[in-house]
Amino acid sequence: MKLQDLVYELETRMKLTTINIDEDITVEGLADNSREVKENYLFVAVKGFDKDGHSYINQAVRDGVSVVIGEEDLADEVGVPYIKVPNSRRALGILSNKFYHFPAKDKWLIGITGTNGKTTTSYLLKEIIESSGKSCAVIGSIQNIVNGRVYPTQNTTPSSLKINQMLAISTDDVVIIEVTSHALTQYRVEGLAFDMALFTNLSHDHLDYHSSMEEYFEAKRRLFHMLKKEGKAVINTDDSWGAHLERLLKDEGKPVFTVGKEEGRDFQIAQTEANPPKLLIKDKNGETTIYSNMSGMHNMYNMTMSFAAAALVGLDKALIGEAIEKFEGVKGRFQMIKIDEVTAVVDYAHTPDAIYHCLNTARQAGARKIIHVFGFRGDRDSTKRREMVAITSEISDHYILTFDDLNSVSGEEMGEVLRQLQDMHGNEKGKVITDRTLAIREAIELADDGDWILVTGKGNESYQLNYSLPTDSDEETLHYFALEQSRG
Repeated sequence: MKLQDLVYELETRMKLTTINIDEDITVEGLADNSREVKENYLFVAVKGFDKDGHSYINQAVRDGVSVVIGEEDLADEVGVPYIKVPNSRRALGILSNKFYHFPAKDKWLIGITGTNGKTTTSYLLKEIIESSGKSCAVIGSIQNIVNGRVYPTQNTTPSSLKINQMLAISTDDVVIIEVTSHALTQYRVEGLAFDMALFTNLSHDHLDYHSSMEEYFEAKRRLFHMLKKEGKAVINTDDSWGAHLERLLKDEGKPVFTVGKEEGRDFQIAQTEANPPKLLIKDKNGETTIYSNMSGMHNMYNMTMSFAAAALVGLDKALIGEAIEKFEGVKGRFQMIKIDEVTAVVDYAHTPDAIYHCLNTARQAGARKIIHVFGFRGDRDSTKRREMVAITSEISDHYILTFDDLNSVSGEEMGEVLRQLQDMHGNEKGKVITDRTLAIREAIELADDGDWILVTGKGNESYQLNYSLPTDSDEETLHYFALEQSRG
């Protein structure tokens, strides 16, 4: 592609003054990682949290890039054409969208945002859509699935470059994207126009990144400004932030469809039963009863959100209900593992609200006792830690505080944090075992027939630390002990 075509897009979208460039320069690829550059590539230098792409410009030039874009005054130092922009992340989104010929233009694009429930709702919708005979891609936290092929993921929402590369190769009819607040503030979905946007809920999280809940909400709200003219918003208005979003969007004249328990919701959660899980959904055209494999009130909302989205797309409600009933759940999301007569659960819950629902789901399912194993991540939102401990102290019968990922915080520092939090509640329910695998072993030793063990915080993620047992995840650790138990 001619560089002048890319530059024109930048000038137009970012309202830059005219940039003088050589009309003969062509760009054969884009990169925001110096390790991925090739001859005649355009390199976008992005300032990250750990590394600054501007530090790798010289290496990128040595490797053959023909153009560099960045935020600093480096035009006289680079040795190839250099274009300064006010925001490299946004520029990357604009450039990659143009370079790959606006690859989302012929696809039905669904964005899902919220603190909890994005992944489960995404995979529920994928199941429903594929049951209708259409193909569906998912870009999200567990993995990216495009054309039926699985690609690993590092971030819940990849960079704008990666998204456009995946959209460019996708032959899928529908693409579902989990859209985080980080993605929205970092322009990872820049230039995309969504046919539908879902808001699951908003609760205490990421306040190490956002300065307040209001700022966190405003980040999420950006997704709904990216709807196409006739695009639909589906909102859980039982959530107070969702109710606030509904009012704002209606004032803006956007089509809004509500989900919740109260009469008057467009898709009402009219009745639920815990064991076995049953859901009755009412809408203007009647009622649908769904018998599910998934427990918990949080999953009733996830199912209703996906039901609403699919119904609004125009899919048959009977087909939607059948697809939800077949859905087995998502790996690492309330994933149940039997250890003799003890039920163990691996769940990604890492916020106060998610832990509350996770523990209550076990209680509603008939847990005799609940033993909860969980930890915290170093360098992450520390303001939610006390609330998480308070919730488990109230609901569970025993809890064990342990390590999650330390990031840049030392084991000694995190160990002291855990001990302080446990001491704060001063009861006999809790203890600290910093080795995560040994904490899980302790939970199993505490458990009797009919008890439930909940291991939360990591879900399907692999361990980043070395522990005593040769296992790589919470699921592996539980299976290790299950096998040990079966051998007597």
